[in-house]
Amino acid sequence: MSDKPRTLILGIGNILWADEGFGVRAVEEFHARFDTGEDVVVLDGGTQGLYLVQFVEACDQLLVFDAIDYGLEPGTLRVVRDEAVPCFTGAKKMSLHQTGFQEVLSAADLLGRYPSRLALVGCQPLDLEDWGGPLTAPVRAAIEPALTAALQTLGDWGVECRSRPLRTTGSERLLANDIDHHAYERRASPAIAHRRGD
Repeated sequence: MSDKPRTLILGIGNILWADEGFGVRAVEEFHARFDTGEDVVVLDGGTQGLYLVQFVEACDQLLVFDAIDYGLEPGTLRVVRDEAVPCFTGAKKMSLHQTGFQEVLSAADLLGRYPSRLALVGCQPLDLEDWGGPLTAPVRAAIEPALTAALQTLGDWGVECRSRPLRTTGSERLLANDIDHHAYERRASPAIAHRRGD
């Protein structure tokens, strides 16, 4: 068994609500492009809430991708670390589902298994109300700098990330079938799909 710190790279959000899916799409792209050691878990946490406690309490280092309402220009990235990440009841709500994730962190803390290092790579959303819609252009453009920020943080933590020789495809992808980013973006236009308000 490795004596290296256990690291969890987690994307949270809901891909059905446009930019709310940023965290999931960022971690999906991370997994497609980078390989990590056995001491690292890359996970699409979606909107699983307290079901994520088992993963959080098992890690020493936690990096989270998420859509965060910082009140900034859409697509703006901000990296928040350690005690600066709100994690207890009553902390400022920063995204639609983060209250649930705050509960996850609080539960891990109560169990005495809170990560020793924590980083949140957050992106300011533009649209959280386009049901079934894709990421907006500024948020989609933020994925690349989000990966750069994540690699920098992981490097600071001593986590080795290697570029994959070939991008993962099909069942090897973190998300497969019709919900992976490429398939989801090829769906019908808003005018045809009648996404808003139905």
